Amino acid sequence: MNSRYLPLLATVVIFILAYAGCALQYPAILSLRVLCNLLTDNAFLGIAAVGMTFVILSGGIDLSIGAVIAFCGVFLAVILQQTSIHPLAAFALLLVITTAFGAAMGAMIHILEMPAFIVTLAGMFLARGMAFVLSIDSIPIVHPFYKLLKTAYYRMPDGGRFSLIGGVMILVFIAGAVIAQRTRFGANVYALGGGVQTARLMGVPVGRTTVMIYAFSGLLTGLSGIVFSLYTSAGYSLSAVGVELDAIAAVVIGGTLLSGGTGFVAGTFVGILIQGLIQTYITFDGSLSSWWTKILIGLLLFAFILLQKGILAVSRRGGSA
Repeated sequence: MNSRYLPLLATVVIFILAYAGCALQYPAILSLRVLCNLLTDNAFLGIAAVGMTFVILSGGIDLSIGAVIAFCGVFLAVILQQTSIHPLAAFALLLVITTAFGAAMGAMIHILEMPAFIVTLAGMFLARGMAFVLSIDSIPIVHPFYKLLKTAYYRMPDGGRFSLIGGVMILVFIAGAVIAQRTRFGANVYALGGGVQTARLMGVPVGRTTVMIYAFSGLLTGLSGIVFSLYTSAGYSLSAVGVELDAIAAVVIGGTLLSGGTGFVAGTFVGILIQGLIQTYITFDGSLSSWWTKILIGLLLFAFILLQKGILAVSRRGGSA
């Protein structure tokens, strides 16, 4: 088997074994009701993780995701409370803002040749600061259209509710997988992850691709912010703290190399499911602290970092041979 598929295979195997172990202890976990809740509860994180996958595939990083999601919630809450604008128009305006914000970070990374870590860290402070400028309070969103969207679901045979935001996450993952594997932009992202100089020699428009990657991440972060506001029905400046780290964890657990160039959007989806499964198990158990989620995710990250290190060593050995 090609070594680049090994992390994805390991992720799938771990998920199947973990799911089977949880089901042996709590058979109700196998119900469609639980699966639908898992998708709904992790929808905003999954959407943001798709954008993060493209960023990490290119060899970059985006630390602004959590702050931008918080800004989105506050922006929507304020604009819907203080104006008569329809939520759909507010959604469109917000997506333009977040896409432009991501594109601006991508342009700075390329033009100024600055590390993505520093630029997106600045973006994180900027977005979080703008959220506080808009409001320091938690603002409820009570618009009737929000209530309509929150109550939109498909009832499953066992009574589970496949929600609108869960469906949006699935569509985003499908679209992300198609873009990554079937488009020129996706090929350029993988090439950029293999090294800037190599990508230039291959004819990849490095500057344009970098801007597009971070613009795409900004677009999906904006969509994630909209979904998060639907999920919570509120906007709060301190919300979504650490979401960027959860997204990075899902991408790495999903088999994408932090060095870039190798990984799959489908793997990130499984990574999201693993995180959701851990949270669901803790809920079913009832005696464990929610912090065990972070502990187990940390252990998984260590395991996958070691796995990636081993795969890179094998690949280099094979290349030298």
